[in-house]
Amino acid sequence: QVQLVESGGGSVQAGGSLRLSCAASGRTASTNCIGWFRQAPGKEREGVAAIYTDDGSSYYADSVKGRFTISQDNAKNTVYLQMNSLKPDDTAMYYCATAWASPRRVSTSWFRAVEYDYWGQGTQVTVSS
Repeated sequence: QVQLVESGGGSVQAGGSLRLSCAASGRTASTNCIGWFRQAPGKEREGVAAIYTDDGSSYYADSVKGRFTISQDNAKNTVYLQMNSLKPDDTAMYYCATAWASPRRVSTSWFRAVEYDYWGQGTQVTVSS
């Protein structure tokens, strides 16, 4: 079992920044990929970014490239999502999730929610115009 706790959400104005944290505990050695997803009311869950923790490779949705950065602190078992230049369309509940996959699988399927085994409870991000 892996437990995930997200934090760092909040309300900001458009153009602002937030940094989300995903703290992992439990059998973290059984995972090598951590992804961030978001879900707005009435919409499907969307993959935002992921990091392959074995080598730090990162992946992003086109909608957030150049604005969001995913990073990891192995000593703290924590993955961060730095979100800059936020837009109202970024408003959603943000979740982190973990998976174990080959590098090729991560590179081709990181954005698919079904690939992930454990999920956090989510943290709300609200961006006002």
